[in-house]
Amino acid sequence: MGDVVVVGSRASALAKTQAREWLEQVRPMLPPGVVFKRRLLTEGGDRDRVTSTLAEVARTTGGSAFSSDQEAALLAGEVDVIVHSLKDLPTTVADGTVLLRSPGPREDVRDVLCGASLATLPQGAIIGTGAPRRMAQLRRLRPDVTVVPIRGNVPTRLRRAGRSGMHAVVLAAAGLNRLGLMPPAGEREVLDPATFLPSPGQGALGIQVRTGSRAAELLDGTGDVGVDAAARAERSLLAELHGGCSVPVGAWARVEADGLLHLSAAVTSVDGADQVTATGQGPVDAPEKLGAHLAGELITKGAVRILERFRAS
Repeated sequence: MGDVVVVGSRASALAKTQAREWLEQVRPMLPPGVVFKRRLLTEGGDRDRVTSTLAEVARTTGGSAFSSDQEAALLAGEVDVIVHSLKDLPTTVADGTVLLRSPGPREDVRDVLCGASLATLPQGAIIGTGAPRRMAQLRRLRPDVTVVPIRGNVPTRLRRAGRSGMHAVVLAAAGLNRLGLMPPAGEREVLDPATFLPSPGQGALGIQVRTGSRAAELLDGTGDVGVDAAARAERSLLAELHGGCSVPVGAWARVEADGLLHLSAAVTSVDGADQVTATGQGPVDAPEKLGAHLAGELITKGAVRILERFRAS
């Protein structure tokens, strides 16, 4: 009788696709006797489709909108592995659990303006997004636009582009690619991460297990060193800023041709008027040190003031 590993994920089409993607990668790495079973779980952000922002959902549920219930199931032994969209996972995971090395390759980290380009948007255009980071960076690039919160899964939000007075919506390229929903070239703009920094962890998967479990033992050593280093640098920066997935912080780490890990980061006021940025590089085997260093640079430049103003709003 082989090992049985129960893999949990949310029930959305994207979450199921991500879990399937990970299973296809990891199966060949494990002994043939390992059997995987799937279990779908529901989070507060899935049950509450009325509250306008995920930050509000998290406050009302007392945890993360897209990870708390899954972590509880993991700790209760109902599942052995959780496959997360890493950008939705808080920088501190539940006691008794650990994140394994993130798998690779990482999906596209960029955001996509669906329905138009920044240059073709009319004056005062209405753009839909529920993420404060996206709201802030949009207003930074186009101060004239009106940004309105929208929620729902990827297909639901994509359908809002160009309808009901909404000129465009902003979505992650990773989700659009995984679901085969990327709009045609003339109906979108893939935003340059040099000026529109993604959410920390965007495009990467988070693989969470119980500390010391059989699943942790079986899966130890899987994943991609470069992708994992980039994800850890971004999450370390966010943790140092005491941020989460609902704050206006962008970060993008990648291993470049020089063999070093490069990290770019920005904290932007939600009105777009104020922004601090930092860039740096360091060895791939010290990603948390690089993240913490750049967070310190952002703090020196005024990031705390911007974030305090955001939290008080």
